[in-house]
Amino acid sequence: MNKEFCYIIEQICREKAIPKDAVLKALESALLSAVKKRFSGKRNVELRIDPQTCEIHLSVLKDVVEVVNNPEEEISLEEARKIDPEKNVGDYVAIPLELHDFGRIAAQTAKQVIVQKVREAEREIVYNEFKDKVGKIVSGVVTRKERGVYFVNLGRIEAQLPYRETLPGENLKRGDAIKALVLEVRVSPKGPEILLSRTSPDFVAELFRTEVPEIDDRIVVIENIVREPGERTKIAVTSNDPSIDPVGACVGMKGTRVQSIVRELRGERIDIIPWSDDPRMLISRALSPAAVDRIGINEEDRTAMVVVNDQQLSIAIGKRGQNVRLAMKLTGWEIDIISESEYSKIKQDEAESVFGETIEESRVEDEDENEDDKPAD
Repeated sequence: MNKEFCYIIEQICREKAIPKDAVLKALESALLSAVKKRFSGKRNVELRIDPQTCEIHLSVLKDVVEVVNNPEEEISLEEARKIDPEKNVGDYVAIPLELHDFGRIAAQTAKQVIVQKVREAEREIVYNEFKDKVGKIVSGVVTRKERGVYFVNLGRIEAQLPYRETLPGENLKRGDAIKALVLEVRVSPKGPEILLSRTSPDFVAELFRTEVPEIDDRIVVIENIVREPGERTKIAVTSNDPSIDPVGACVGMKGTRVQSIVRELRGERIDIIPWSDDPRMLISRALSPAAVDRIGINEEDRTAMVVVNDQQLSIAIGKRGQNVRLAMKLTGWEIDIISESEYSKIKQDEAESVFGETIEESRVEDEDENEDDKPAD
């Protein structure tokens, strides 16, 4: 019986990947519940399972007293010393009980509690495992989709990837292998729920951390990253080692590192720029791939006026304003962009305005002089 019991315990541990002590604790609780039901709810019953032999030890605890008033919970000093000669009044004695014939109801109770306790232990282990993976990337296989959610098998649990957290136009099918960021792990009545994302900027940051050892070793640091999923990502990096080019490290030999990330993002464009503490330099780089001619900034309002060549204007602004919008998010500056011809016209208008005022002042002075030259009547 003990060998069979041990085999069942080992099998549960293997199938559910639960530590043996957790299973034994669940079994002890389940069997104790059944025993108490068998003995009409006695509270002074103790049950223990030997972790080595899986032998079940059942006993009832009784207080040692001089005069017994409640035989169910008390034992005389004389009877107690027959079991253990060192017992005194005030101690308690564990009297072994035979563990057999629980009855149909007790056995069913034990089965239900075992299933419940094992499930609870399994849920707790899964939750503890994945709560430490929030903000990290996991790999899984799409199993099904329903009610606006993809279900992704992560091995021990199915995670949820809402449609809104997938890339625009991405249509995942059953059996597709994907990577995603663990966005949130929460507790529900049905167990831990794991929410995934492929649209978060942190997803791209973690992809770079996976592909670029220098980032994982903290030699290259991601200062900021902004993203419009499926369209473009801008990432600013710096290096703690002057001998290492942070942009080159992220791009990789012949672009292998960044190309691997672009493939995972279904062709999303990625601009990698070196971070700078000089706002003019940072803004100029953030507007990549556009070339900037000149920049004027207002540090108090954190606003910048950027002048670009006429042919570069559409590139600097980007489709539907995307490039400049991401540049503002990356730098934290409000950016206005004008073309070179626009800038020249503004300058010309300003010059004409100043020149016109000068001419007007001159006319006024001439009129005053003419009045002085008139002969008196």
